[in-house]
Amino acid sequence: MTDEPVRLSAWVHGYVQGVGFRWWTRSRALELGLVGYARNHRDGRVHVVAEGPRQHCEALLELLRSGDTPGRVDLVVEDWGAVQGDMSGFEER
Repeated sequence: MTDEPVRLSAWVHGYVQGVGFRWWTRSRALELGLVGYARNHRDGRVHVVAEGPRQHCEALLELLRSGDTPGRVDLVVEDWGAVQGDMSGFEER
C-alpha cells in the first residue's frame, strides 16, 4: 500500500438503493479523507468514485465488500485510474 493518489471507480451491484447505502458510503469516504461521489443508476447499481491516497481508496473498497453495508452487496467491480482532481468533498448524487 502506498500514499500515491489514485482514482477508484467502483460499480456496486445488489440491493443498494433506497437503503441508505450512498449516505453510508459518503460517511466512510469522508472518514478516510476521500473526495468523490456515490450515484444511483437506473439499473439498480451504485457507482462510487473516490480520489485520494491509494491505501485510503483500498480501505473504502474493502468496506464496500465487507458485508457490513446497508442493504446487500452482491458484487463490486473496481477500476483504478489517475487522479483527475476535479472533485471536492464527497457527494450523494
